[in-house]
Amino acid sequence: MNTKAFINKKKIKQIVIYTILIIFAVVNLYPILWMAINSCKTEQEITMNSFSFPNRLYLNNYFEAWKTAHLGNRFINSIIVSIVAMVVTVLLGALVSYFIARFQFKWKNILYVIFIFGMLVPIHGTLVPMFILMRKIGLINTRWALIFPYIGFNLPLTIFILVSYMKGLPTEVEEAAVVDGCGIFKIFWSFILPMSRPALATVSILNFIFNWNEFSFALVLINSDSLKTIPLGLASFAGKYSTNYGVQMAALTMVLIPIIIFYLIMEEHLIKGMSSGAVKG
Repeated sequence: MNTKAFINKKKIKQIVIYTILIIFAVVNLYPILWMAINSCKTEQEITMNSFSFPNRLYLNNYFEAWKTAHLGNRFINSIIVSIVAMVVTVLLGALVSYFIARFQFKWKNILYVIFIFGMLVPIHGTLVPMFILMRKIGLINTRWALIFPYIGFNLPLTIFILVSYMKGLPTEVEEAAVVDGCGIFKIFWSFILPMSRPALATVSILNFIFNWNEFSFALVLINSDSLKTIPLGLASFAGKYSTNYGVQMAALTMVLIPIIIFYLIMEEHLIKGMSSGAVKG
């Protein structure tokens, strides 16, 4: 009787959990689906009923969006800036996190606290000083004017996540590697990085999304049309007196695709990390 009651209680708990997860998924996916549907409708159809399906697929919105916002050039700039900043941030953050998490040295805790305090700095409060600095060193209207700030502002969170993860890694692997004659950087590259893939995937996704969506620094530090990124291109759809919502939805749908693709690439490592965490727990 007790076993049956336990099984029923477990089933009820699972039903409640799955129901909550389904609701959460629907709430998050519905805006994306709504945006994609409206991107295939004429302006008149959107005005009449933005929640209905289109009478026919109106793909001209995509061609117009691509042409109006110069999305081809914007995509290239955003991809270069986002990936370069992400790779440098993750590699540099992983190296710093490795030494903080696995080594004992003087001022270690103070160094870690300094990095963590970086998470408290209001990003937009540094726009004016950053503009003055970039102008003095001649980086205004270059991709480096975006890459360097993105690295600096993403490093604190990256280090915080990676240090927390690396502290939980087993030390036996490193000890065996030392016995085999491996140096510090060999251990880091061949053992620590592979074991930290779930955390690396997490910070990579967070970094890429921030870099891809960032607007303020791109607006202030980039004036050349040939170097503008995706967010600046999307801003061109908001007119002073009117907005073509169909074209805007089409542009937003295209801009969302790289983020989804990047997440799907990293998804396997995220799932492995959650699974290993559940087993340890």
